[in-house]
Amino acid sequence: MIYTLSFLGDTDLIRYMPKVIIPAIIETLTMVIVSAIFSIIFGIIFGIILFITDINGLKPNKIINAILGKITDILRAFPIMILIVALTPITRAILGSKIGIVPAIFTITIGCIPFATRMAENAFSTVDNGVIKASKVFGATDFQIITKVILVEALPSLIQNYTIMIINLLNMSAIAGAVGAGGLGAVALTYGYQRFDYAIMYFIVILLILLVMVIQKIGNIMYNKVK
Repeated sequence: MIYTLSFLGDTDLIRYMPKVIIPAIIETLTMVIVSAIFSIIFGIIFGIILFITDINGLKPNKIINAILGKITDILRAFPIMILIVALTPITRAILGSKIGIVPAIFTITIGCIPFATRMAENAFSTVDNGVIKASKVFGATDFQIITKVILVEALPSLIQNYTIMIINLLNMSAIAGAVGAGGLGAVALTYGYQRFDYAIMYFIVILLILLVMVIQKIGNIMYNKVK
């Protein structure tokens, strides 16, 4: 009981709330939302390319499929922390800095696009091949099949897969905070763990859990509307 009172009394949670924690929440949401948008856009584009260049796709092309598939798998093999470090020279050369949310968004997006690509490809694979063939019989162009058949039919699976991806993006943003990205991860490490203020650290953990629950709930609502 004494330990608990001391634990609560020594915390700077309230003092840091307006100046540190709330801005960190905004930074984290910015990193996740912007990274998710770019990852989904490029993931769908590359996923479509992989799907249609497959041996059973609309435009089979072994070379393009193999090259894009290998690049995707190689980038997926990198843990986010190692990828951040590996991309530091490129990030600095392009953006002029390796610290802050903009470099973090760049790095996290690069790390997430391969996962978004495979998730999109898997979602497109759930589309009934008979529907695609029927569309061809009725004279639909490849572009029409992609935009009005494949994307539409795969939408529920895309929503499910990308909900999981966005939750992983939240985890990535927290990890990136340990190497200068800012956000909730940086606050938990700097103001919580390193200063032995466990109230701040646990508060950040609770915030992250709540964010995960909100993201999953939104994903479930969207899925139920389109399935």
